[in-house]
Amino acid sequence: MEIAADIPSYVRCRQKCETSLIANRCWKFSQTVKEVSDKELFASGHRACAGCGGTLAIRYALKALGPNTICTNATGCMEVVSSPYPEISWKVPWIHQAFENSAASASGVEAALKALGRKKGVNVVAFGGDGGTFDIGLQSLSGAMERGHDLTYICYDNEAYMNTGVQRSGSTPYGAMTTTSPPGKLSFGEDRQKKDMPHIIAAHGVPYVATASVALPLDYMAKVKKAAAIEGPAYVQVYSPCPVGWGSDPAKSIEIGRLAVDTGMIVLYEIENGVSKVSYRPPEKIPVREFLKTQKRFRHLTDDKIAEIQGFVDERWDKTFR
Repeated sequence: MEIAADIPSYVRCRQKCETSLIANRCWKFSQTVKEVSDKELFASGHRACAGCGGTLAIRYALKALGPNTICTNATGCMEVVSSPYPEISWKVPWIHQAFENSAASASGVEAALKALGRKKGVNVVAFGGDGGTFDIGLQSLSGAMERGHDLTYICYDNEAYMNTGVQRSGSTPYGAMTTTSPPGKLSFGEDRQKKDMPHIIAAHGVPYVATASVALPLDYMAKVKKAAAIEGPAYVQVYSPCPVGWGSDPAKSIEIGRLAVDTGMIVLYEIENGVSKVSYRPPEKIPVREFLKTQKRFRHLTDDKIAEIQGFVDERWDKTFR
């Protein structure tokens, strides 16, 4: 199928769309993303690993937000790879924070802008990985949400502490192998379910919470724009594959991100003023085994454990899509 000439360049994904179905879906998504900049505000040449989902999360977010944005960034993969002195990939004002206080620093930026009468039209955005969000930075994030600061917090979720050696985090999925949840005679890997961070944030009464995946960039960018436009705190959690930590093919990060959604391992939704709405329903349900087999972190799982994970997913699927 020939792609219409008036479709923006950022819609020409996956080799100008492989089928008319994908083309139509992308075009539909593009209608919800207005005035996305073609300028790159996150420069190439950074030190990220091949296939890194976290860098896509930042790149897409900044394209949606535009240059009038101030960012804080917790210590983690994205800070390390994007700012080796004297170089930096960020083309907007950017502040490096400790692991635990990206949200606290963003709160200070927002409060200062308001005190100076300069907040209008400026996006204040805090970035953090799942370790700095689900665990180490939860207190400052909770405080920022509870106080009602007009900022957006974006968690790039790669499901472990990847920067420090692939240790498990509160986001690590059940059964996954990490350096601190190794499988063996006494363990099958991570023995806890992934923390439901979006609903924890929603319980603070914030006006907007959303989940997204870098594999569906236009859906993600639309949610980032909506989060920034809403007055008050907003939280966006974006699924960001990590080939090194997951033991996956770097060339298949987008495919794996799509499989996570289409198998039901993650669900894309929004919570606006306490009302939940599913934002993407997979066209067909794919067995979780198809997702698990793409990553070495799950290669030790027995058929019984895979069936157990499928059971968890089926239960959530039935509740979500009934």
